[in-house]
Amino acid sequence: MKTVLVPTDFNLESVQIIDALIQDQPHETFNIIFIHAFKISDSITDMLMLNRRSRDYENVSDEFYQSLNDYKSKYQDQLSRVGIEYFYGSTVAAFKNFIEHFEVEYIGYPKNYNFKPINKFSIDPKYLTERSGCKLLVLDTTNIRRKENLIDTRIEEKQLQDANA
Repeated sequence: MKTVLVPTDFNLESVQIIDALIQDQPHETFNIIFIHAFKISDSITDMLMLNRRSRDYENVSDEFYQSLNDYKSKYQDQLSRVGIEYFYGSTVAAFKNFIEHFEVEYIGYPKNYNFKPINKFSIDPKYLTERSGCKLLVLDTTNIRRKENLIDTRIEEKQLQDANA
């Protein structure tokens, strides 16, 4: 089982990386952690009043949670856990502790990744992930094979002969 960290701004397109990951490694089982990084405020008041952390979950839409649940059902044999975590800090050392705590083996980015902050304390995780020493997976989320629902179009031999007559 591999644990993959996926930086996100919680838009619905970011969950498509699950399809790309399963397509890239179809015989593997994954724990997937969607993460958003925040710098810690210099304000002593903010540091004392840590209730701000619970408000960070307000940035995640119900549709995002529903999409994660849909993926858990769709890939129930390949997904052991799918969750959301926040990283608070701006140093590589703190980030290394974070990925060590969650036993992260890969950090997955979509090929067309573009950082979008969700509030004024958001930081681009690229700075941290590139220096973390963890393996980076860059996955193409635009070229995902979809299961096709084909219609049975067989024509009986007798009907074919009648149509050609």
